[in-house]
Amino acid sequence: MIEKKTTALVIGAGPGGYVCAIRLGQLGISTILVEKKHYGGTCLNEGCIPSKALINVAKRKEVIESAAEFGMTATFGGIDLVKVQEWKRGVVGGLSDGVKQLCKAVNVETIDGAASFISQNKVLVKTVSEEYEITADKIVIASGSEVIQVPGFAFDGEDIISPAHALSLDKLPARLAVIGGGYIGLELGMVYAGFGSEVTVIEMMDELLPGFDKDLVRPVTMKLKKMGVSIRTKSRALGYEKTAEGLKLSYEWKGKPQELLCDKILVSVGRRPYADGLNISAAGLASAAKGFIPVNNKMETSVAGIYAIGDITGNPMLAHRASRQGEVLAEILAGHNVCYDNKVVPSVVFTDPQIAGVGPQESELTEAGRGILVGRFPFGASGMANASGHPEGFVKVVADAATKQILSVYIVGHGAADLIGEAGLAVERGMKLEDVYNTIHAHPTFSESLAEACMAAEGRAVHIVNR
Repeated sequence: MIEKKTTALVIGAGPGGYVCAIRLGQLGISTILVEKKHYGGTCLNEGCIPSKALINVAKRKEVIESAAEFGMTATFGGIDLVKVQEWKRGVVGGLSDGVKQLCKAVNVETIDGAASFISQNKVLVKTVSEEYEITADKIVIASGSEVIQVPGFAFDGEDIISPAHALSLDKLPARLAVIGGGYIGLELGMVYAGFGSEVTVIEMMDELLPGFDKDLVRPVTMKLKKMGVSIRTKSRALGYEKTAEGLKLSYEWKGKPQELLCDKILVSVGRRPYADGLNISAAGLASAAKGFIPVNNKMETSVAGIYAIGDITGNPMLAHRASRQGEVLAEILAGHNVCYDNKVVPSVVFTDPQIAGVGPQESELTEAGRGILVGRFPFGASGMANASGHPEGFVKVVADAATKQILSVYIVGHGAADLIGEAGLAVERGMKLEDVYNTIHAHPTFSESLAEACMAAEGRAVHIVNR
């Protein structure tokens, strides 16, 4: 047993934990960062980054195949998934190694092992060859989340695959069934449909992407159908069996039993907080509803000296929320008078087209009886969108009817993920419609559409007929 003492111990090197540890190191605080699997966490290694890498490959294929629309002649020679995976692993590996190098640069000690609480201020860390007993003044739980499994569809990595498995396939499945029409299921479903798989999406709710307003989902649904993806909403997966023809998936569609032959079944129905093996009860800590650990705006748990950040603390379970919490907590532990008081967290769905949003949705505000102004600007009226060959989608701005303060912005279309940054700033800082449209936006750009949507909310848009 190796005994260590430190000021701060961070458990989990995902986008919350490693950011917290690096900032602590920058602030001169003695810090140990423990990670049992991947530096960078699920997001960097099995989620955000590898999925975007594959999405990029699928998009490039589509660009080549649509070259004739732009007066070009191009021939697509096919996809070598083995080489695609080699390239993807290089991207991920470089970034993951970079996390450890950044920690080293600010004197953060890293230990590769699994952590579990011994007491309120002591943690046992087991590595491949050693055991550490670490005593820390402050302990940060940044253990993240894991995929939810569906009864009867246990992951085996071969027939029944998780999103992580789907990101590592080196052979294209001819027929892919996707259980779950949320953002991860649709992102990966579109990737493999783009690669050439026959894809069927099975979603229990009435609509794809549950939780998003229907007008935002409609362009994505249209693209899915254009790609030949079969959509089964109001459906429930029941079970499967192996046959000579492939996997026979049994499901219920609109109350009627159905069967589907496929080669792989991707299950993507959400994530749950992960605290397995941490033995938090030994520290006097208990999780609350659905396994989350409650915290206040200083990320303090119910036990003095123990903090939590990221997915383990509740929704939205997003990497950038975790990173922000990690930054703020590091400042708090350094004695700075700050707290986590962000008003909004942007969300992005990397389907094609993308959906990005910040703030409450139009339907939520309407149902709450809030007086609002809504401005929409279609990318079909944007010079840059048309010149780029991406006229689908729109920008929607929702503002308070009395004060004209921007309450939310939702964008569906090409580059929505990048455009939401300015929108997030506007909502976070309480800006009004005029603050955005009186700011000169470069022409021709997609960002002009945000200014036009703000103008449309007041009935003064220039490049569309105001309603």
